Amino acid sequence: MYALIDCNNFYASCERAFNPTLNGKPIVVLSNNDGCVIARSNEAKVHVPMGAVAFKYNEVFKQYNIAVFSSNYALYGDMSQRVMNILSGYTPDIEVYSIDEAFLQFKGFDNWDLQAYGLQIKNKVKQFTQIPISIGFAPTKALSKIANKIAKKFSDRTNGVYSIDTEEKRIKALKWTKIEDVWGIGRRISKKLQAIGVCNAYQYTQLPDDYVRKHFSVVGLRLKHELEGKCVLQLEEVKSKKNIATTRSFANNIKELPTLKERVSTFASSCAEKLRKQQSACNAIMVFIHTNGHKKEQAQYSKNIVVKLPYASNSDITLSSYAIKALEAIYKQGYAFKKAGVIVMGIVPENTIQQSLFYQENPKHKSLMQTIDRINSKLDRKKVKLASQNISKTWVMRQENLSKKYTTDWNELLEVQ
Repeated sequence: MYALIDCNNFYASCERAFNPTLNGKPIVVLSNNDGCVIARSNEAKVHVPMGAVAFKYNEVFKQYNIAVFSSNYALYGDMSQRVMNILSGYTPDIEVYSIDEAFLQFKGFDNWDLQAYGLQIKNKVKQFTQIPISIGFAPTKALSKIANKIAKKFSDRTNGVYSIDTEEKRIKALKWTKIEDVWGIGRRISKKLQAIGVCNAYQYTQLPDDYVRKHFSVVGLRLKHELEGKCVLQLEEVKSKKNIATTRSFANNIKELPTLKERVSTFASSCAEKLRKQQSACNAIMVFIHTNGHKKEQAQYSKNIVVKLPYASNSDITLSSYAIKALEAIYKQGYAFKKAGVIVMGIVPENTIQQSLFYQENPKHKSLMQTIDRINSKLDRKKVKLASQNISKTWVMRQENLSKKYTTDWNELLEVQ
């Protein structure tokens, strides 16, 4: 059996965990730079749509006494890790699907009371983290997604835990699930299916295999088999990223090449740090710059360039050096640039780098980067930088309603009176 465990209104629940006075009150959490609404408590959903532009809803926030928070990614990431650590104590077979979702596989639990076991998991997570969760058990991953929705939708009857453990329950659940709500069915495919009279998940499973494969590919056929109770999707292992990017829109337009160089150097260093965290290196680097396309009255220019490195690297020094050379090749004077970015590609494991006969990186870079990472990890912000970076300049998001880093900063721990 599989279980999909989903943290209810995760960002809002994290804020409530450290401020119980928010329980039962409407909460919204905003995106980077406090731009738009990316999370809502149940109480806020009736007043504010997902993706609402924050400044346009200021009066709504005041009218309904909605608590507004900036995204506190340090807090949310740490609380997610705590939840996942608890879940991994119940089975070693776990796939962290997102920051607030995980698939668990339970082998040898055929004779267990999964409803009772699910309540045990739910209560422990609540006790240790104050995060409410919903759990859906089923023979396949796709069905466990549906079971989870039922557990959450009818929480007064399911107590947040539901198991699709009989054929009768499976058919009933599929007939209840709209086709557009099926995991893996997007808007475009759901419209195609509705056009031929398929409006729920059960009707989808009644289509012939050959028809599904022809019109919705082998992926659609696998999903059909999953909904039929045939397990074809296994838990996935965490994989390293194929590309890593650091991009920023500037608060003010930048015309001067030296200022752009500093920003690109910083972006390249950020990519290098991400590579080291996943123990990888890159073989190529892309740099792009472009003006503000929304300002039609301004002269427009957009350009990118890919530079192949002579050897795979994850060194700040190497990547920054080549990123600056790439920028110099595409920069044009007289334009006001609004955005720039660095993307590293051709990523390979750090321990399998193909050596070059004629070129090689200074071996001192590796120990230097390890030392820099160790120092910066102990400090609140990145203090050790390259000389090509502005030592005093740190890119900071607008976070006017940021809560404390209750679990990741010694200076912001809860004080108990």
